[in-house]
Amino acid sequence: MKMSRDHELIVTIIKKGMAEKIVNAAKRAGARGGTILHGRGVGIHEQKKLLGIAIEPEKEIILTLIHKDKTNEVLQAIVEAGNLQKPGTGIGFVIDVEKVVGIVSLLEDNKK
Repeated sequence: MKMSRDHELIVTIIKKGMAEKIVNAAKRAGARGGTILHGRGVGIHEQKKLLGIAIEPEKEIILTLIHKDKTNEVLQAIVEAGNLQKPGTGIGFVIDVEKVVGIVSLLEDNKK
């Protein structure tokens, strides 16, 4: 297995219901797609109450594997689509990916 550090993972955590909009914006900016996971917020700012009962807001987590050449453009599209420049709308961050397997089409696209 060849080690390649040509890819990064954009992780975006947003309020439930925003994932499709963000994935579509990422695709328009050059991403091939994404993986949407469901979660719940448990931070200090997530403690809302309804009738005195604590509610843990539902979240969507989007994983977008991207070639490093496209990271900034796709991340900017995600920020704009999710309004992430405003407080309380979500968070996005990028992680270096050491090895990639199983995404032949993505790897082949980057050889061209």
